[in-house]
Amino acid sequence: MRLLIEGLRAEWRSLDGRIAAFDKEFVAMARENEAARRLATVPGIGVINATALVAAVGDARSFGRGRDLAAWLGLTPRQATTGGKPRLLGISKRGNRYLRANLIHGARAVLPRIMAQDTSLGRWVRGLLERSHKNVVVVALAAKLARIV
Repeated sequence: MRLLIEGLRAEWRSLDGRIAAFDKEFVAMARENEAARRLATVPGIGVINATALVAAVGDARSFGRGRDLAAWLGLTPRQATTGGKPRLLGISKRGNRYLRANLIHGARAVLPRIMAQDTSLGRWVRGLLERSHKNVVVVALAAKLARIV
């Protein structure tokens, strides 16, 4: 049993080393790419999100407006219209699942910092938190960050 645990521990350390090497590579790629450097300045968009956005989207000018990027990522409400009455459901979940999940994680991480700021974004988040669940606010913030990008 002890031998098995030691083997697993060595494998764990090896994987940690590989992950650290990949993280360094992401940082180096982000430093070399002008678009990734600019994206990393947006709150909630770190090195991993910036490089993923550059890889998946490429030139963001292909989207007419920011909302189109958010819709492409599946961060906008899905609409079901019946009898002429529109109903907004959950997010559409279309597009790049990995990128959408990373943007939501970034929004969740930056939410407390944005709430503490006295900016238009901070006031918007605080107002939304008063009337919506925190998870809904996180996804809405991720959609807004995608529009900012």
